[in-house]
Amino acid sequence: MRASSSKKEYPKPSVTVDIVLFTFAEGELRVLLIKRKREPFANHWALPGGFVNENERLEDAAARELYEEAGVKDIYLEQLYTFGDPGRDPRGWVISVAYFAIVSADQARQVHAGDDAGDAAWFNVYDLPPLAFDHERIIRYALQRLRYKLEYTGLGFLLLPESFTLSQLQAVYEIVLREKLDKRNFRKKILSMNIIEETGQMRHGDHRPARLYRFSARAIELEKARRRFP
Repeated sequence: MRASSSKKEYPKPSVTVDIVLFTFAEGELRVLLIKRKREPFANHWALPGGFVNENERLEDAAARELYEEAGVKDIYLEQLYTFGDPGRDPRGWVISVAYFAIVSADQARQVHAGDDAGDAAWFNVYDLPPLAFDHERIIRYALQRLRYKLEYTGLGFLLLPESFTLSQLQAVYEIVLREKLDKRNFRKKILSMNIIEETGQMRHGDHRPARLYRFSARAIELEKARRRFP
């Protein structure tokens, strides 16, 4: 091969990162959106994200954009998918590498609009406003990934308080999966997965007392390991 052939000029796309951040609060699965300050799609809601700087690692760009636009930092981001359909961005040929993550309700309350965003807010993932670019497609893809992971991992520990009843756990699964689950079958399946354990305490309320559970330390550590090495 001639040396000059390795230096051939090819069209170079721009690269962006977009971040899908989920949380579970007040019985809703929510996604974080920011209001864009500038064109294209000024004043439209969009996912946090932006262009990757020269010589910047993708994951560093995602963490930077999330902090600059929503004040969120020090969370694990999992690479989701690469979106590169022609025409997805009116500014030209732009490829986006999407990331997703889940934060607790406590972490979600700390979100605020950064200097690069007009506003930042949580929206019910099933009731979204009109979105910029192809961000609705990206969110739907991330939601499907979340559903898959919820089926076979202990990811639910990020969506629930430290202790919870089986009814609360089932409610989370039903909202994320968007389907009604048989109570007996759900409990049999979830207990057979060995990802939760009894706390030894009961929750008392208007109905009969209910056992409180928590995700086992082993299940949490295993899920963290999966997230570190996807």
